[in-house]
Amino acid sequence: MDQREILTRITAMVEDERRLRDSLASTGTDGDTERSRLSALERELDQCWDLLRQRRAKTEFGENPDEAAVRPSSQVEGYQS
Repeated sequence: MDQREILTRITAMVEDERRLRDSLASTGTDGDTERSRLSALERELDQCWDLLRQRRAKTEFGENPDEAAVRPSSQVEGYQS
């Protein structure tokens, strides 16, 4: 996945996240399914942002950005911005 594809995917996921949050706020119900989907989406977004940062860092330091790999969500969730 190249940088443009990652950014396109991030944009789509952010839109999905916004819709889910709006849905949860407007329904006022428990929304277990929506909360579960939102949690999974947040983890996937963290992974995409991490992959994008890896690719940019590799490019900046003259390495092959295609060698960047998706890291486990358990690893990237704890990162600070």
